[in-house]
Amino acid sequence: MLRSILFTVMFTLAALSHAEESVYNRVDFQTEASIEVSNDLLTAQMNIEVSDPSPTRVAQRLNDTLNHALKKSADFPTVKSSSGNHSTYPIYSKDNHLDGWRGKAQLSLESRDFKAAGELIGILQKHMQLGGVQFSIAPETRKALEESLVKDALAAFQKRADVIRATLNGSAYKIVHLNINHRGHRPQPFEMKGAAMAMRSEVSAPEFSGGDSNLVVQISGTIEIVPK
Repeated sequence: MLRSILFTVMFTLAALSHAEESVYNRVDFQTEASIEVSNDLLTAQMNIEVSDPSPTRVAQRLNDTLNHALKKSADFPTVKSSSGNHSTYPIYSKDNHLDGWRGKAQLSLESRDFKAAGELIGILQKHMQLGGVQFSIAPETRKALEESLVKDALAAFQKRADVIRATLNGSAYKIVHLNINHRGHRPQPFEMKGAAMAMRSEVSAPEFSGGDSNLVVQISGTIEIVPK
């Protein structure tokens, strides 16, 4: 029994000694790679809001407007369109009497063809309001760029690790752990004046410039220097 206890104590002390030795030669640092890229995806929100004493007429006007918008959108194959929120609700007066009904509907547009999207938005603004426009990096573009940035950031990490090893006079280094973080890629809104967002009988096609986004891949990790 005593020998068993002594063996357990000795084994524990040996493990702690090994752990302290390993931690002693560890270094934490980080590297990153970045790129500035043009936003190549446009997302727009078109809205329609109508009021009428009859809920049936409200629904009909909303449906007619959306159907017309979807039909026009079909003429622009490079622009993806999809209907969004669609709601009808009662309007009450101050004395809680039913005054009528109001309905709202949305149409979402998405495209990498800014010129075609601008032409379609100009057409749809004759019957709908432009709720907002945002520019971002398309998912497939972002994925390809981030994969390239990961390679660059890892190469920079390895180069930095070798400099640290040589400076500390080590024979080699081991990677203990790595973390890969992505930053950037915030959608950028395109602001328009209120007059440009309102419905008109004649609306010229807006010209869009998507701007740029900065993508960053950051590598943080720990290496362990192997002494000579």
